[in-house]
Amino acid sequence: MGNTEKSWEKRLSGSVDELAVDFVESLSYDRRLYKYDIAGSIAHAEMLGAVKIITKAEAAEIKKGLLEIGESIAAGEFVFDVAQEDIHMAIESALVSKIGDAGRKLHTGRSRNDQVATDIRLWMRDEIELLLTRITQLQLAFVRLAAKYTDDIMPTYTHLQRAQPATVASYLLSFVEMLARDYSRLKDCRDRLNVSPLGSGAVAGSTLPLDREMTAKALGFKDITYNSIDAVSDRDFCAEFIFCCSLISSHLTRLAEDWILYTSAEFSFIRTDDAYCTSSSMMPQKRNPDMLELIRGKSGTVYGALVAMLTILKAQPSTYNRDLQEDKIHVFNAADYTDTCLQMTTAIVSHTTFNTRHIADGLDEGFLDATALAEYLVRKGVPFRQAHGIVGSLVAQCEEEGKKKLGELTIEQFTAACEKIEEDVYNTLDPTGVCRSYQSKGAAGPENARAQIAYWKDKLKSQ
Repeated sequence: MGNTEKSWEKRLSGSVDELAVDFVESLSYDRRLYKYDIAGSIAHAEMLGAVKIITKAEAAEIKKGLLEIGESIAAGEFVFDVAQEDIHMAIESALVSKIGDAGRKLHTGRSRNDQVATDIRLWMRDEIELLLTRITQLQLAFVRLAAKYTDDIMPTYTHLQRAQPATVASYLLSFVEMLARDYSRLKDCRDRLNVSPLGSGAVAGSTLPLDREMTAKALGFKDITYNSIDAVSDRDFCAEFIFCCSLISSHLTRLAEDWILYTSAEFSFIRTDDAYCTSSSMMPQKRNPDMLELIRGKSGTVYGALVAMLTILKAQPSTYNRDLQEDKIHVFNAADYTDTCLQMTTAIVSHTTFNTRHIADGLDEGFLDATALAEYLVRKGVPFRQAHGIVGSLVAQCEEEGKKKLGELTIEQFTAACEKIEEDVYNTLDPTGVCRSYQSKGAAGPENARAQIAYWKDKLKSQ
């Protein structure tokens, strides 16, 4: 469809090397911007008509032709030819073939430099809205799962060693907090990128009386960029977007790593649905958490996109350089991987159960009540550092005597360690009791968990 004449080839002589054609093209991946390229082109054409650079009839003809091209692409009927280099030239070439000279006037006052900078902002604006929805869906899945386990206790870990007891709900809600930060960061990114570079031209603007505010308003931008030199080369928002995706990936890998461990026979804390597992081609007993492992593994592609994007931007001379053509590969990869991983995580969370009886049977392992015992001594007037040492010695004593929990020590052993310990100490030495005793805001007890669930249910309704 259309011709393969380059927008710039009259300046150069000689034939085009086919290797160079393939090397320079971006149409194979930037074609996904077609809707945004058409939207930007329609806004530009209507502005050209409004300021009388082209006639209103020509603007209408251009709009009609662009809409028909968009329908052809959406229907899968449009023939893409990499000889046209990119989506901008593919659409413009098709438009010229369709409507003739009016199509040749579309590019008046603009360059592919400001055109692509506009397209990628429009695309990213929509992509962020999609990711925000995915995040909310995952948060809701965590909240629904947490609501089932507000009174069930599990061990928490620091350094992968047992630390303090917490409700299962509090553990699950920790991921809702992480995702809330991801949501906020993406919204901030969207706000910063929502300015229009259209009309900045190749680098220094145009001698034509372009109405940049008109095109910005038509495209839903909150403002225009105010320096054309920066506008055409700015890809800070691309790096910021991929960074946001990288942190989302980081949080998903934390969950994945936990749950890969928790599904193992050594833990047996959870069971995920068979739909999100695979087996072994050789070992028939295997039930492998491959989806979780892939979520963990796919983070490498997202992190790689961030490093690649920052490397592309490193030490580029002002202003636009063809290096920036590569930005879309990494932005698209980061978006696609983050989207699919968010969806898969939501599915897994929605189909996971905690083996609460098994977890409860093992709560006496690891001295989860040690910190609570130290705080018991603080309430008895013992300085915390001294209390810490007393409890540490008691834990060591238990290990020497083969005792698995502090509650197995006799009152005589307790008072030998500290005379302020009384019979009521045994009320402290129970992981479930410890959880119910948590008082600080945000602590991992049942009361706080129920309050947080109510808070998140209300907040996520309007998110």
